[in-house]
Amino acid sequence: MKSKNHPLLGIHSLIMMVFIYVPIAFIIAYSFNSSRLAADWSGFTFDWYISLFSNRHVMEALSNSLIIAVVSTIVSTVLGTISALAIRKLGKKMKVGFGGLLYLPIIIPDIIMGLSLLVLFNQFQMPLGKITIIIAHITFSMSYVHVVITTRLIGMGNQLEEAANDLGAGAWQTFRYVTLPQIFPGIIAGALIAFTLSLDDFMVSFFVSGPSSTTLPIYIYGQVKRGISPEINALCTILILVSVTLIFLAQFMLNRGKGQKKQSVLPF
Repeated sequence: MKSKNHPLLGIHSLIMMVFIYVPIAFIIAYSFNSSRLAADWSGFTFDWYISLFSNRHVMEALSNSLIIAVVSTIVSTVLGTISALAIRKLGKKMKVGFGGLLYLPIIIPDIIMGLSLLVLFNQFQMPLGKITIIIAHITFSMSYVHVVITTRLIGMGNQLEEAANDLGAGAWQTFRYVTLPQIFPGIIAGALIAFTLSLDDFMVSFFVSGPSSTTLPIYIYGQVKRGISPEINALCTILILVSVTLIFLAQFMLNRGKGQKKQSVLPF
């Protein structure tokens, strides 16, 4: 017998969707407004996007964000994958303990994370800049990559690896031809999530950034304090589109990985 959802649940879901997405829709819509006044719609234009890409400060912030996101994504993806593979081989108690430690950066509030890293960098007398932001982003991004890879490893099971060992494959051959192809969609998905988190991060970056390491979210925050302009709406729109695209790509890779068959022809 199929259970029916209460009509109020549908209404509640609709209200929540409106509450979340209507403000975003307003930002996107007013990024095309030809008037500088948000309350006055004067016509459709792309001028704010054109002026945005000719703004030296925006281009500098974009360059900083991309450099930080690319470097932190590569390092966090490698470390997150290694940690997931290493913890998989541990005993149950050790696995729970180390796994819990890697979950902490996800659970801890961003403001606490940023403040603790600022104190750490001050203790080591590290000058704040791109390097400190990259280290900070690696710290929390690695945990998200670890979670995604761990989920893929749990879903994969041990059957194929055991079969490869029975056929005489060494540890490297088993990883290269069995484990890696199975978890590769998860690795790509984790990397995309890490890149998105790094690109969008404000709170942690705000604490550990220096004068010459302004990222796009920090630049937007600084401009909003002077008043919301159409250029900021355009910049926010671009960030929203990029973030949504990357998240959809990550979800696509995860779904693609789940759809793979577990049977394969071993090359040895």
